[in-house]
Amino acid sequence: MIRSSSSPRPVEDNLGLIVAGPIDVQKMVAQAHHPGAGALVLFCGDVRDNNRGRSVVCLEYEAHAALASKLIGEILEEAMHKWDLKVALATHRVGKVAIGETAVVVITSSAHRQEAYAANKYIIDRIKHEAPIWKCEYFADGTHEWGNNCQCHLQTGDPAKHIYESGR
Repeated sequence: MIRSSSSPRPVEDNLGLIVAGPIDVQKMVAQAHHPGAGALVLFCGDVRDNNRGRSVVCLEYEAHAALASKLIGEILEEAMHKWDLKVALATHRVGKVAIGETAVVVITSSAHRQEAYAANKYIIDRIKHEAPIWKCEYFADGTHEWGNNCQCHLQTGDPAKHIYESGR
């Protein structure tokens, strides 16, 4: 959890950025309220039952937890300053995640909605595309496939360039 400089820093295990069990979205929302914020934006990345025309049974995520936590913390800090956020939170789950369960949550709060929306999109895009977190999709036909976290190169034409960097 990252809060504004006027709020005390909580002491948490690796800031709770990478977790092995279900994400407590309601607890995160409760932590995101701030007296200086008039807007709170919540993004939940939930597991759906299909992808690219194939039936999905579940997902499994692996992460280099220390590096992922460090990078996510840096992304949150950058967003705090860039959009003058009051609160920025993010948590990504690892392990098997069932259909309908939440795999990732990003919450931003700021004085106004424009900043909260822009920062939230920026944070989730960077986490999805840059954090050392890997996804395996398990399909109904018994197969599974690792990867597919970042397919930006299909749109940007450059494997090193992400959609959020191209202005698209």
